[in-house]
Amino acid sequence: MQNDDTGTPVKFPFYARLALVLLSIVLILFIMHEGSTIIVPLFFSVLIAFLLLPLAKWLERRGLPRALASLISILLLVAFLTGVIYFLVQQIVDFGRDLPALQDQVMNWVAHLQAWIEKKYHMDSSHQMSYVNKNLSVIVGSVTATAQLVAMGLIGFIIWTIFVFIFSFFVLNHRHMLRRFLTMLFQKKHQDRVQEIMQDTRLLANGYVLGLMTEMIVVAVMNCVVLALFGVKYALLLGVLGAVLNLIPYLGIYTATAIAALITLSNSTPGMALTVIIIFVVVHFLDANILLPRIVGSRVKMNPLATIIVVIIGNIVWGIPGMFLFIPLAGILKLIFERVNSLQPWAMVMGTENEPKETNPQQRPFKKLTKPE
Repeated sequence: MQNDDTGTPVKFPFYARLALVLLSIVLILFIMHEGSTIIVPLFFSVLIAFLLLPLAKWLERRGLPRALASLISILLLVAFLTGVIYFLVQQIVDFGRDLPALQDQVMNWVAHLQAWIEKKYHMDSSHQMSYVNKNLSVIVGSVTATAQLVAMGLIGFIIWTIFVFIFSFFVLNHRHMLRRFLTMLFQKKHQDRVQEIMQDTRLLANGYVLGLMTEMIVVAVMNCVVLALFGVKYALLLGVLGAVLNLIPYLGIYTATAIAALITLSNSTPGMALTVIIIFVVVHFLDANILLPRIVGSRVKMNPLATIIVVIIGNIVWGIPGMFLFIPLAGILKLIFERVNSLQPWAMVMGTENEPKETNPQQRPFKKLTKPE
């Protein structure tokens, strides 16, 4: 809808509006994909800033300058993550001490495999080793290239993480300026509604991140306790690893289960590896049907179909980070859709069946902010 030279509203036909909408969506996704190098860390930094905002405001009420309060909040988060990483490294070191025994276990498997091949295909061990030696150079080259890629990826991840924390500090420190900037982009008659949406967005993102952290801690405790009760070796390492990978929607639990089963198989029996698989599947079932809907689902109310589509689009646009980030992004879009009459059908199709109905969200009383966030 736009006005012509005489001021009369001009309405485009449906096919023209549909073409413009589709073109806009394609351009937005293209820009998000091509600009992922800067957009993804910025999005992560905004989520971290939302998470640390209550702590930063508490420090400011104690008389600290805003910059110092923001810096202390970031440093406390870094210290917490450093402690978690140190714990995981200690568990990996303990796992490394048993590598000689694991090597003997693998050699026993190789011997049994050679005996089976000799019996099944009538190929003695010398012929098997000659075949392996022919392909050994290719295998070594592949392992070397993979190791180089992993090393470069680790260095890039460390640099990326540093920039995320730097961005988070600036978002926290300049949050009032950013809020005024977003408000001034709209006409004065819409600014109250914009402030309400920003407040709801902050609450949604903050609740989503806190919910994921709570879910991760609960799943880690459940994994570690059950694995330890069944006598699984490296129960702490496998339990925490499973909880961390579980944050990746849909794919994380399968990756964690496969890694845990392989590690258990390398130091125990196939029956114990099967037990680990069953434990991870049962804990994931409890998490997906009880924990996730109550802890995280209460913040981002989207039906499973919409969630799966969002996760797939996020993976296409941003890869694995997109599978995590597109869920709160879709929740924010749903908040906006609920407050725009022409977009309310999209909010309805993204929502859940038992979601409270509102005849017209734009008629709700404004939630005035007593203090700038």
